Amino acid sequence: MTDQPVTSVLPEGRHLTDEQHLPDEHHLDGNALAGPLGEIFAVDVTTAIGRCASCGRAGPLAALMVYSDAPGLVARCPHCTGVLLRLVRGPVDVWLDLHGALSLRIAVPTG
Repeated sequence: MTDQPVTSVLPEGRHLTDEQHLPDEHHLDGNALAGPLGEIFAVDVTTAIGRCASCGRAGPLAALMVYSDAPGLVARCPHCTGVLLRLVRGPVDVWLDLHGALSLRIAVPTG
């Protein structure tokens, strides 16, 4: 990974660098995903390594900034604030959008 600041374009057309934060800093850390994702996956995915599609940085899902003010959970990259995943739970199923993640490396238990 590079040490140069990464710039991302926000929906309003403003630019945000690594040194800046979203105006609303009311977020949880990625550990807030443990329960909802634990209902879907048989392993603890908060330790999985996700790679951001916006900036290319990789890190554990537990390090993501999770916003729960929406109808579901929205997890953003702590470096560029790009959305990595969205999770919405309905009465009988769950929608998981990983459009903002280039990859998700999940360690599986051995033996």
